[in-house]
Amino acid sequence: MIPKGREAEYFSLYEIGDKGTSWFCPLLFGLALQYTGSYRLAILSLLVFFAAGMAVLRRVDVKAGARDAEEAG
Repeated sequence: MIPKGREAEYFSLYEIGDKGTSWFCPLLFGLALQYTGSYRLAILSLLVFFAAGMAVLRRVDVKAGARDAEEAG
């Protein structure tokens, strides 16, 4: 779904997003553990991120993205 010749640009965006958001899960885990005192609830709190990721991925139209990438490339 990435236009040919722009792979480095999109990989850079992925890397920035990955490094910039890598602290969300540990923060949520730590806060849940601190406020509830339960590792079980802290681990369950991470389901928020799995649910959000699944919701975003369900909205992705892969065929349209591939078609748009071909047109742009």
